[in-house]
Amino acid sequence: MDSKLPADTRIGMVSLTISDLQRSLDFYQNGLGLNVLRREDNVAVLGAGDAELLKLTALPQARALRGVTGLYHFALLLPNRVELARALRHFMNNSVALQGFSDHLVSEAIYLADPDGNGIEVYRDRPRSEWPYDGDRVQMATDPLDLRDLLAELNDDDDHWSGMPPGTTMGHIHLHVANIPQSERFYRDVLGFELMVRYGPAASFLAAGGYHHHVGINTWAGAGAPPPPADAAGLRWFTVLLPSQAAVDALASRLEGAGAPFQRRNGSIEVKDPSENRIRLRVAPRS
Repeated sequence: MDSKLPADTRIGMVSLTISDLQRSLDFYQNGLGLNVLRREDNVAVLGAGDAELLKLTALPQARALRGVTGLYHFALLLPNRVELARALRHFMNNSVALQGFSDHLVSEAIYLADPDGNGIEVYRDRPRSEWPYDGDRVQMATDPLDLRDLLAELNDDDDHWSGMPPGTTMGHIHLHVANIPQSERFYRDVLGFELMVRYGPAASFLAAGGYHHHVGINTWAGAGAPPPPADAAGLRWFTVLLPSQAAVDALASRLEGAGAPFQRRNGSIEVKDPSENRIRLRVAPRS
């Protein structure tokens, strides 16, 4: 049995706990540019076009915590560089607080956070033909992003900002974990992601299909960090989308073989990584 995930595996919806639904919706709609697709009581689902990307659940007493495992950031992948430049212009024109900018060699990224401190990356990929490699390992870095050059994409562009464009996807997720070797073994040897990059001893990046990373893991919240309590703001779960039910069933068999407990839910499976980050694995919806 092939222990690798299918090449077209990708990240799907991310679910967060937040403290104030209306405050978060104001940010995610007006600041980040997502659309509300569904809302009921204390829960809202947001996306770009008709793609569901984010689920928010309000817990009024939720508190932001440091020094625990969970979300470092979720990452919205834009279709091209022009759309990233449009997003940057919107953020600047509307005084959206930004935390940083990076050129990762394989991608260009803007960083920010929601009102509860949940980290967000908005990025575009360079074509794979432009990615640098050292042997068979993709090379990544954290270089300064040339904002002037990025905004130059808009010299002849007067399109009105209408939010995150159709074609925006959840490109990857980056997690705080308690232990890098233990987490690598789980995501690589059990789930079937491939190790793409080690960023020193405290961060690793894993992916399916040769992508630079679908899952990032780090111990920047502290080696041995505990999982967050139930009343913490942050990650509830994230989704890994597989191309077929056969792929989901094969993954369930690997989990059983590894002695990793999981639950089946209507054809999907739910499992926790060794740091208790919750993962839902299911068949990707048909486009």
